[in-house]
Amino acid sequence: MTPFTYARAIRPEEALSLAASGGSRFLGGGTNLVDLMRETVENPSALVDVTGLSNTIENLPGGGLMIGAATRNSAVAAHRGVREHYPVLARAVLAGASAQIRNMATSGGNLLQRTRCAYFYDNEGSRCNKRSPGQGCDAIDGFNRMHAVLGASDTCVATHPSDMCVALAALDAIVHVVTPTGDRTIPFGEFHRLPGDRPDVETALEPGWLITAIEIPPLPLAARSTYRKVRDRSSYAFALVSVAAALDVADGQVKDVRLAFGGMAHKPWRALKAEEALRGRPATQAAFTAAVEVELSDARPLKDNGFKVALASRTATAVLSELAGASA
Repeated sequence: MTPFTYARAIRPEEALSLAASGGSRFLGGGTNLVDLMRETVENPSALVDVTGLSNTIENLPGGGLMIGAATRNSAVAAHRGVREHYPVLARAVLAGASAQIRNMATSGGNLLQRTRCAYFYDNEGSRCNKRSPGQGCDAIDGFNRMHAVLGASDTCVATHPSDMCVALAALDAIVHVVTPTGDRTIPFGEFHRLPGDRPDVETALEPGWLITAIEIPPLPLAARSTYRKVRDRSSYAFALVSVAAALDVADGQVKDVRLAFGGMAHKPWRALKAEEALRGRPATQAAFTAAVEVELSDARPLKDNGFKVALASRTATAVLSELAGASA
């Protein structure tokens, strides 16, 4: 492991000042970053611990919640307002990792998880454009059962690993950021990037920008929402496919819907085409399947992961049918 310095900040401005030198990284729970440092994929010269920043979950005056970036994942899942008004978020958080890791991981750090692509971690033996731009991608023709079928490029087919982010994508969350020139907000759909020809650039954050909070706007239909994760084993595994959904049904018709996929793309995948196809349509299993097929018509499977398309269709149809049944 490369030698590094350590400092702890208790205010955002202090964190920005401490991280002003090149090669610095902000440290939340460290559940991903420290692993990557141990594998020499990440080699920061300085760590700025930001776990002393806001770790509260506040009710917003007009509805919605503001989750401090240093809030532990377990606290998000246990929060009464999250469980009652955004159950999809509580369930997504509980579907991720182990209880021990959720007790350490922070909400801000969760947004910055890096892919679990085995070729990305194989620093000594594999080519990876995400780790070393221009090097090549051994995953494309390698063992790619876990890789992307939506939004991938010729340079990267890695998937985003977070469960929490799939729920946040469905909830239209907003990322609050402090920068050297002032505060900013970034809509969640614009926060993570598709790989294109720069898979190493994963988010809209620029060097030195710090996540301070995640805002979840009021969304009444989210009270009837859920998250389902399909994985190879029932404990501590990343998603083959996951689905976050919220559904509002009136008189047998879909009044409004939110739908997002995990395990399918380089970023949490908001299924906007499926949502559009469903609004105003009958809340039936056939309509759910047809709408999801519209979304998945853009899928481009690799040699080992064609099963994800059918699995995503079945899982999303089942989740929407379950929510429709609960509405009846």
